[in-house]
Amino acid sequence: MGELKRISIVVPVYNEAENIAHFARSVAAVMEPLPYAYELLFVDDGSRDRTREILMELGAADEHVQSIFLARNSGHQIALTCGIDHADGDAVITMDGDMQHPPELLPELIGKWEEGFDIVQTVRLTTEGASLFKRLTSKYYYRLLNLLANVEIQEGGSDFRLMDRKAVLALRRYREHARFIRGIVGAMGFRKTQVEFVAQERFAGRSKFSLHKMISFALDGILAYSVQPLRAAFYVGVLSAFFAVALFLHVLFETLRGETVPGWSTIVVCCAFFGGMQMMMLGICGEYIARVLQEVKNRPLYLIAQDNRRNPTENRIAAEGREV
Repeated sequence: MGELKRISIVVPVYNEAENIAHFARSVAAVMEPLPYAYELLFVDDGSRDRTREILMELGAADEHVQSIFLARNSGHQIALTCGIDHADGDAVITMDGDMQHPPELLPELIGKWEEGFDIVQTVRLTTEGASLFKRLTSKYYYRLLNLLANVEIQEGGSDFRLMDRKAVLALRRYREHARFIRGIVGAMGFRKTQVEFVAQERFAGRSKFSLHKMISFALDGILAYSVQPLRAAFYVGVLSAFFAVALFLHVLFETLRGETVPGWSTIVVCCAFFGGMQMMMLGICGEYIARVLQEVKNRPLYLIAQDNRRNPTENRIAAEGREV
């Protein structure tokens, strides 16, 4: 009998001490009966609770559990990138560890992969317990993003997906700091399919994805895959110029008629309008320039404080990354 195919399950976690043990047991219950070797690779994103201690305990008790500890909190997308960089399976599955990405779907994802698909993307139909605000903002954000971007990004898509090794090696070549992995995966190509699911409520604890992080993540997605905001700035500038000309002609006409009334209101309104437009356009340009500055510094995406894997394969990973 040949060697079993290996599945790497990458799980970024941040302050998830209440969830990870239950999550690990749930994954084991699904994966153990399947004819595959597997690793459950947790990437601790600088947690401040007992997450690290629990991961060490899980790793000592279960040979399938591996863990990497980042030196500081770098964000979900960077932690996910670290896990993908260090996963050595024939297929890599990325998912969250709070049980909103159901482990029961793993056999279906693997089955689609065995059918010949390189990327199996899950599509979230809805999230149980999610607020109306979150559902609406998510829905219309993806519609706006697809309207602006030059790549198609699946509405309802999540970071719960399976990727064949060749897709993983291709993904490793994308090293931008302001990462929007859903967009990167959407832009890569490869043979894809989808699996729909309903996200359950978190098993325990509260989401660490604050409104501020949601807005930053949304901006990263738009600015990474679209120059339309810059073009919009140009168009708004042109419209503002036409407005100024129209206002000048109106004032000139009223002056010739001798019906102008001296006052400061028109001046104040014009200054506020054009000043606001200028600041908005400068802000849009500044966002792009800030990302250019971040990239040209070429700083490492993440720093690892401790690699708790049993058999690290750094040389193989580095070699494969160069070969793609």
